[in-house]
Amino acid sequence: MSTLPLLDLTLPYITDGLPGIEGRIRAKPEDFMVEEVPLYDPSGVGSHLFLNLTKRNLTTRDVQVQLADLFELRPENIGTAGLKDKFAVTTQSFSVLFEKPGTQPKDVIELIEDNIEVKVNWAKFHKNKLRAGHLIGNKFKITITGIDLPQDTAVERSLNIADRIHAKGLPNYYGEQRTGRLGKNVLAGWEILHGQKRLKNRWLRKYLVSGYQSYLSNRYLAERVRRGLFERLLNGDIAKKHDTGGLFWVDDSDAEQPRYIAQEISFTTPMYGYKMSKPTDEAAQLEDEIFKESNLTMDLLRKQRVTGTRRLGRLIPRIKVDKTQDGVQLSFMLRKGGFATILLREFMKTRLKDLEY
Repeated sequence: MSTLPLLDLTLPYITDGLPGIEGRIRAKPEDFMVEEVPLYDPSGVGSHLFLNLTKRNLTTRDVQVQLADLFELRPENIGTAGLKDKFAVTTQSFSVLFEKPGTQPKDVIELIEDNIEVKVNWAKFHKNKLRAGHLIGNKFKITITGIDLPQDTAVERSLNIADRIHAKGLPNYYGEQRTGRLGKNVLAGWEILHGQKRLKNRWLRKYLVSGYQSYLSNRYLAERVRRGLFERLLNGDIAKKHDTGGLFWVDDSDAEQPRYIAQEISFTTPMYGYKMSKPTDEAAQLEDEIFKESNLTMDLLRKQRVTGTRRLGRLIPRIKVDKTQDGVQLSFMLRKGGFATILLREFMKTRLKDLEY
């Protein structure tokens, strides 16, 4: 029986050497505000009514189920682009299937606001269901409170950290939402992959396996930061264009480095699987090293139908720092797949003990 290698959940800071401000988040829901950035606007024609809602202290699933109950539908008929935090004020879109013609958006808005504790910002029909991933990213406005520093000092430290991130970018680590507290999801995913744990729930099984994939992606990225390889491309890297999303192999890292510095392109990290595109040359060596420590094989991943993919290794957010009555407010946008908690840890330099998922 295979044994789980010793987990290394540590994630080095890209702002190492710059003191943080500590503090806390989510003292109240209004301290954590999230707004979904849609991939497209609804056309106004179709059987799926897109509803843009603002919710407070409700999960995406909570609202999905309540909408399904209200309109006597299955939850699967309620579409969403992504999951949002519960202990926050979040704005996102849902789609509801109305197969009978004549439904008036204004009547639906009134019915929802009379029965569900949300605010409906707008409603518009579209031809297709809103599906996972149908978003560009999320805008955040987060207030860090309980800071035991003079406010001017906290703001100055925050500005220094923001400048470092603007210059270097942010490692696109997965947060604990994916890996689980103390690696709980990582362990479960490893056991599933090695046949030591079996689950009938296909969604949960896939989620936990992705938790182990996420851990290996973090391991690769953490080692790249530790070894001073975050700020440059390697020969053989599979890079991604930030504007178009196109992928390409880096044949000449020196020739491509100016585009990396200009933040036009970034390297990608592995989400290991048997169909994952593989780097070559120098870049392949580190990926192979991380994969070997997992005690996995491509045959095992193929048997478990884990296809794999590539993940953008660097985010390039633009962060606005403001004073507030209660603390320091950070405003920024992250592309889909980015975790706000990963950005916040650079500023706070403390484990986010009060974070809820």
